[in-house]
Amino acid sequence: MTDDKGKGQEQEQAEIPVHCAHTEMVPMEKLVPNPRNPNKHPDKQIQMLAKIIMVQGWRAPITVSRQSGFIVRGHGRYAAGQLAGCPEAPVDYQDYQSEAEEWADLIADNRIAELAQMDTLVLKDLLLEIDTGAIDMNITGFDDKSLEALMTIEGPPKDVKFKEYDETAGDDVKTATCPKCGEEFPV
Repeated sequence: MTDDKGKGQEQEQAEIPVHCAHTEMVPMEKLVPNPRNPNKHPDKQIQMLAKIIMVQGWRAPITVSRQSGFIVRGHGRYAAGQLAGCPEAPVDYQDYQSEAEEWADLIADNRIAELAQMDTLVLKDLLLEIDTGAIDMNITGFDDKSLEALMTIEGPPKDVKFKEYDETAGDDVKTATCPKCGEEFPV
């Protein structure tokens, strides 16, 4: 960029702090996403992540395989960094014993987060605690509509009795979902 406005934007972007361990800072144009990454990132997610990086800085590096040269973990961070105009990103180079091990790491990174279950009542408490006006609440990863819904949920109705269950029953334990708060409870 040659105009003064563009130069200011590049300077501003270069000042994004890096708070994570990394091997080196790498120019964005040298990073190569894995073309076979099965995880796709919608525009809304990338926009939100770009905002988080601009406000919070880099909190996690992009992982790149020394063997293939492809990004293994951090495709979303890479796209968000590009959108934010970051000239470079923190990269953690990793050695993999085989191509299969590299693929397994990429797939696991995509899958593991999906397996987490959010405790919405604990989340609500945390959101209410940090909602002091000191930060833009959207850097939590939730948009305004989602934040409002989360911060107004109620716990399970006090007058509902849930059946006791045997924790050793295994997969045969059935659950019911509270119509007010969405929490699942054994029945």
